[in-house]
Amino acid sequence: MLKGIGASDGIGVGRVMIITEQTLEYTPKEITDIEAELQRYRDAVDAFCDNTMEQADNIRKSTGDKEAEILEGHIAIIRDPFMGGEIENLIKAHQCAESAVEQICKMFIDMFSATGDDLTMQRATDIKDIRDGLLSILLGVQEVKISDAPAGTVLVAKELTPSMTAGINKENIVGIITETGSQTSHSAILARALEIPAVLSVPNAVTQLSSGEQVIVDGKAGDVITAPTEDQVAEYSAKREAFLRERRELENYRGKKTVCASGEEYELFCNIGTPKDAAKAVEADGEGVGLFRTEFLFMDRNALPTEDEQFEAYKQASLILKGKPLIIRTLDIGGDKDIPYLGLAKEENPFMGFRAIRYCLKNRDLFKSQIKAILRASAFGDIRIMFPLITAVEELRQGKALVEEAKSDLKASGIDFDENIQVGIMTETAASGVIADLLAKEADFFSIGTNDLTGYTMAADRGNSDVSYLYSPLQPSVLRMIQRIIECGRKENIPVGMCGEAAANPMMIPLLISFGLTEFSVSAPSVLKVRKNIAKWTKAEADAVAEKVMAMATEEEVTAYLNTIV
Repeated sequence: MLKGIGASDGIGVGRVMIITEQTLEYTPKEITDIEAELQRYRDAVDAFCDNTMEQADNIRKSTGDKEAEILEGHIAIIRDPFMGGEIENLIKAHQCAESAVEQICKMFIDMFSATGDDLTMQRATDIKDIRDGLLSILLGVQEVKISDAPAGTVLVAKELTPSMTAGINKENIVGIITETGSQTSHSAILARALEIPAVLSVPNAVTQLSSGEQVIVDGKAGDVITAPTEDQVAEYSAKREAFLRERRELENYRGKKTVCASGEEYELFCNIGTPKDAAKAVEADGEGVGLFRTEFLFMDRNALPTEDEQFEAYKQASLILKGKPLIIRTLDIGGDKDIPYLGLAKEENPFMGFRAIRYCLKNRDLFKSQIKAILRASAFGDIRIMFPLITAVEELRQGKALVEEAKSDLKASGIDFDENIQVGIMTETAASGVIADLLAKEADFFSIGTNDLTGYTMAADRGNSDVSYLYSPLQPSVLRMIQRIIECGRKENIPVGMCGEAAANPMMIPLLISFGLTEFSVSAPSVLKVRKNIAKWTKAEADAVAEKVMAMATEEEVTAYLNTIV
């Protein structure tokens, strides 16, 4: 059996088709006819955009508009004046088009890959897809075609790019296995939209598997079973039918309130990264947005977005939500999340460094511009401000003071905004957990970011395989931290939400109900499943589970017990 990351739920039983990588090798050469080379590059861009639009149209027909937008985004990226201009500048400096494309794409890939943030790192995969598409055209290499795969096919590739995914006939593909990727990668998103089980990041999958051999893909457990027995095929075929039946049943929760079995109501929000994602939240039946990551507004460009540009983005998201809450996290940048035009210094320990609220408070003009944009947008809906990485009361006070300054500026200009806009914080550090009682007296709400909270509490980098065993929200120390944050918020009568991955974890849900969490913010595809899982529990049942768990000494004990009840 091979292990990977379960990225698209479900069971697939079929035969392997290996997707071999294209050879995109070339010999860089100095160009003498610059105008001809520029025209060759521009023709390649036009051909790439035509091909990509055709792929987007195919995706739109098979899955819908929101998935097609992933590929349409590739067109927007390569048509961006900054990226195209930088490539053309290298050609004007006598580099061949292939070399110019590769060099500028590498710059963006390195920038996005260094952030450590899954959503931001996905941009690196997009740029790789664009790079390979352009190089294929420039070199005259035929792109991979998978539309002719026979029924019962399991696709296996080093990396399944969005453009490759666009050629999938979902009636014939029963599973996807790749050597790279994560749950948030666009290939994973498209696999989920196509409802195809997918296991990603399987080491050496292309060399360990052979075309034509039978395998079982378990997209939930992240397992690939090779050479299955007849009994295993029968067992997993039955599991597949049960999974499909459960997925149909989830639709019963659409349009319903989020309540547990004893009647307590909760808010079920979505996490988004762009204004367009707000539409995905609505389509998924989310009750609002618990985390709008604003970093994307600052990326893919060569200068800061203006206040007006930010205002339009926040306004657009708010209007899409039609009065549902929109919690906007202020810029979480710096340290490990680099934006070249900001000229950030490299740090030896970026996770402990000059980032998020720390960076913003030292760059008041940038910060104030964002706050004013958020305030202006608040006239169009229920918008709330959230500061990231708060570790001290002074940071919250300084941030709130800047909000008041921005309000005064807008009043003087006669611009409307929500005078009573809520200002809350991300509680995502051990420091914020320890002083949660003090912070709760001055914040309008808390949102627990369990990804960073787990890392900072356990002093463990989730990307480091040597310490990954420590990185779990079910560690007793992390559970105690979460419980304390919620208790401190409840004592001061402020809402406490959770926007980290743990909010969608079925094993966490009874604990969060017992602790008194009021809002769950999850990815759009998780909404109905989380609503169903919340509905399973009464408050008394959840309390009984929490009492047992909080008496346990190790993560292993906690996980073993919770696995028996969910």
